[in-house]
Amino acid sequence: MKMEIRPLLMCFALCVVYATSKPTEKKERVHHDAQLSSKEHDDGANFDYDHDAFLGEEEAKSFDDLTPEESKNRLGKIVDKIDADEDGFVTEAELKAWIKKAQKKYIYDNVDRQWKDFDMNNDGMISWDEYKNITYGTYLDDPEPDDGYNYKQMMARDERRFKMADGNGDHTANKEEFTAFLHPEEYEHMKDIVVLETMEDIDKNGDGFIDLEEYIGDMYNHEDEMDEPEWVATEREQFSEFRDKNKDGKMDQEETMDWILPADYDHAEAEAKHLVYESDTDKDGKLTKEEVLNKYDLFVGSQATDFGEALVRHDEF
Repeated sequence: MKMEIRPLLMCFALCVVYATSKPTEKKERVHHDAQLSSKEHDDGANFDYDHDAFLGEEEAKSFDDLTPEESKNRLGKIVDKIDADEDGFVTEAELKAWIKKAQKKYIYDNVDRQWKDFDMNNDGMISWDEYKNITYGTYLDDPEPDDGYNYKQMMARDERRFKMADGNGDHTANKEEFTAFLHPEEYEHMKDIVVLETMEDIDKNGDGFIDLEEYIGDMYNHEDEMDEPEWVATEREQFSEFRDKNKDGKMDQEETMDWILPADYDHAEAEAKHLVYESDTDKDGKLTKEEVLNKYDLFVGSQATDFGEALVRHDEF
């Protein structure tokens, strides 16, 4: 049975609607790393920011009803997972990788929801054929539909991205490879494909570059013949002064990458350094499980920390 709901096609259609239905609203192409927490980072008041950063906001809440002992017990199991090389130490690099994964939980949840729809033979892998048949099954049955979409081009683009995500080249994707396929902006080895797809979307004259009019045309719909919003003029300046680094009037692949995938401040790296610095009793640059558990309230909450914060709030009143 072929599915009528096709996640990536729906996403594509929504993007088209978004681009055409709101002429004065700016279309955003830039991928920024999100903040680790919506809370202020003030360890003098509480460790709420650190808890959110270390676990993700939803998971952090689940610790607040635990006793200190239950909290330490769960944290101990997490430490074992963070210690990827199982050498008995948690390094800054391992902590950073864990924090990044915790912050991307919503992405993994999204992939989990889609996984069962595509893994038709339940072998724990998704082949390109499985994905193609489910996503493009209707098109394969009717190669010339009248809905205005170029499914042949979209399928070729998806296959190219699937091959890029398929690290070992076996034409099937495990869970991590499928995540890279659906969310390529989150993976270093997929950044070139994100840039290439973006350039193909914007480069209307097919010269392999993005010129000023293409850049503005992607963000702003001129059809309504109204005065340009101020942000459009600002973007023209941004293109000339910052985007077009070599001043040749257009953006190449490297300039496009700098624009849509900027080298932002690495919040996860900063938090990993902070957690190690605060917990590393013997100052050897890495953490034992004992060192983490001795500072458990920095990493996770519990009834005790929640009660302490309640007392502080009460005193303030």
